[in-house]
Amino acid sequence: MKIVITGGLGFLGLGIARKLIERQEVRKSPELQGGLTGKQQVVDSVVLFDAAVPDALPDGLDGRARMMVGDIADRDAVFGLIDRDDIRVFHLASVVSAGAEQDFDLAMRVNFDGGRNILDALRARQGAPRIVFASSLAVFGGDGVAEAVTDMTRLKPGTTYGMTKAIGELMINDYTRKGFIDGRAARLPTVIIRPGAPNAAASGFASGVFREPLSGQDYVLPVAMDTRMMVIGARSAIAGLTGLMDADGEGLGADRVVNLPNNAYAVTDMIAALERVAAENGITFGPVTPKPDPAIEAIVKSWPLAMEDSRARALGLPADESLDAIIREYIADWL
Repeated sequence: MKIVITGGLGFLGLGIARKLIERQEVRKSPELQGGLTGKQQVVDSVVLFDAAVPDALPDGLDGRARMMVGDIADRDAVFGLIDRDDIRVFHLASVVSAGAEQDFDLAMRVNFDGGRNILDALRARQGAPRIVFASSLAVFGGDGVAEAVTDMTRLKPGTTYGMTKAIGELMINDYTRKGFIDGRAARLPTVIIRPGAPNAAASGFASGVFREPLSGQDYVLPVAMDTRMMVIGARSAIAGLTGLMDADGEGLGADRVVNLPNNAYAVTDMIAALERVAAENGITFGPVTPKPDPAIEAIVKSWPLAMEDSRARALGLPADESLDAIIREYIADWL
């Protein structure tokens, strides 16, 4: 079994790769369409496909893993990447929220054209290969968005990023309906705590409010202290994505989009949890200074505050115990 992870050098992609290499196998799909056989298939290749790659293979990977640099909007490159019938794809590559607002054409090229290239390359293989597409709460938004959304809430993105994710969800469902692929889409809340340098995501503050202070750095908060955000911890997000890949296709039914487990917290809750966990670990953390950015606040305020996630929980996809637990996991994994 070959595993392809687009956006594979991001922290979620690397987390998935490490988990699958440690596990060494994936659940095997049936010969054509339908549910899982329950058998296991050995992973012999993990390809981390990204727009840029480091000089050396990251830690936690072995000889089955390799990095490949490429442009997901290059159709020939993508068809060359999807070169086996026994293949599974985690499609994570994307221009994120604020970046997509700043460059519409790039967002369409990467998020839409690139996503269709992946689906068409899978369609050209035999046996309806399986894919997990990383979608987002940003498929909901704009004026009049409900505070809490369900699987039946109409998609109404308020950003270019959300629009491309909504299109991705619709393509996953329709390519699956046609029997081209065995698709599923994980609708993610904001994933925290992202390690490394900040990216262009409007939701990045929900990681920065922990990451920089825990490193002893000052953090300038681009939203008001009472701002609430739906979040999921990094470990739970990785387990949710791999768990959705393993899920029984028949059990998912025609609607292949699943809201991952989530909880909503205000920034004040985040800082209180930071204070508790820093104290128990003897960490002196840097200050957090609010300096609202109207552009960031406008995007964040366009999103709902809760997603109904009973389907994910029924599938056994994990939910976070608490903010404190998420911070402890970040400290254990990255500090």
